Amino acid sequence: MALRREPHVLVVGGSDSSGGAGIARDIETISSLGVRTCLAVTAVTAQTHDAVMEIHHSPPGLVADQMRAALQANKVAAIKIGMLATAEIVVAVAGVLLENPQVPTVLDPVLASTSGRALLETDAIAAMKRDLMPLCRVVTPNLIELALLVGSELAMDEGSALQQGQRLLAAGPQALLIKGGHASGPRSADILLRPDREPVRFATPRLNASMRGTGCMLASAVAAHLAKASPLEDSVRKGKLFVFEILRLRGWRMRERRYL
Repeated sequence: MALRREPHVLVVGGSDSSGGAGIARDIETISSLGVRTCLAVTAVTAQTHDAVMEIHHSPPGLVADQMRAALQANKVAAIKIGMLATAEIVVAVAGVLLENPQVPTVLDPVLASTSGRALLETDAIAAMKRDLMPLCRVVTPNLIELALLVGSELAMDEGSALQQGQRLLAAGPQALLIKGGHASGPRSADILLRPDREPVRFATPRLNASMRGTGCMLASAVAAHLAKASPLEDSVRKGKLFVFEILRLRGWRMRERRYL
């Protein structure tokens, strides 16, 4: 009973057998920020850090039942959504969100793995924009995902990214966080877009360190802070700094190993 009173983040997404991304990275991130997790698994994958070999989708009804059971069992204060795989799963997840409009949801629109394997079927993109995004507190695409979601070429500068972001914002999400990790330049800037408000930039120095799952980490960190009742802008700022510190530490360790 004690666990039910603690804030939880309901993580909805796919497994990654390598542990580098997906629900493993989500749980690790949210737990490190002092928030408990519960789960709804959308897909099971067999993958390494370099390739995805197999994907097995969960039945949409099972995904919805997992979500409802987690919401019944725990005090879910935020929901973080990652890999959804199929249009049917997108619709099933949206149905549960409609039943729980009071819970803020962070959607990381996972379209493909780092190695390039598609993780969302093509016909599911329309369902995601139509049925799911309008129910989300914030959607967190990187520049590649943003271009695919709006059907445009990859944005080459911040102005183009903002134009694409405004087009996607018109699809209905309450807010959009455009991640700048795939851009160039000495600083990595993420941009928070909300209707009828000026964009807010969150910039940190660009680091010579990379790791899989940083998109999972950022969305999960934002969800964890929302679960702690932080406002959206504060949650994004804290999430951005969390990922920056993880990457900074990773870069420091990489340099240390080179000198050993």
